[in-house]
Amino acid sequence: MMTQPVGIAIHPATWADDRAALMAVRRAVFIKEQGVSEDEEWDEHDACCEHLLATTTKRDAVGTARLHPSGRVGRVAVLKSFRGLGIGHALMLEIILLASTRGLPQLVLHAQLQALEFYRRLDFEVCGEEFLEAGIAHVEMVKRLK
Repeated sequence: MMTQPVGIAIHPATWADDRAALMAVRRAVFIKEQGVSEDEEWDEHDACCEHLLATTTKRDAVGTARLHPSGRVGRVAVLKSFRGLGIGHALMLEIILLASTRGLPQLVLHAQLQALEFYRRLDFEVCGEEFLEAGIAHVEMVKRLK
């Protein structure tokens, strides 16, 4: 695993075993904070994706991310009170490492406009026009893997 923020651990997670913790973070960030509907947040992909869970030393879930077998990254979320500590960056470094070990040629994601610079710092490039997803402006971004 990569270097992680002090007091935070990044763990592999599964939808079957860790659903409650994954849902709690995503519900707080996407549904309550950003106003995404329940119907748009939960989808059939959760069961087939590899998930990551960021937890505190007390095992409280504070961040999530998922990787679809196709290389699509999604549901990257960090609780508001834990932002700015490098948790999102650590989650994405783990996703990149995971994708590389799976032999994926690239990663693709839909980035909220307010997160563009975050993903650019991880060498993702915009590859399309702005669009709305769940009522929020996004752009598609791609990162080629070696």
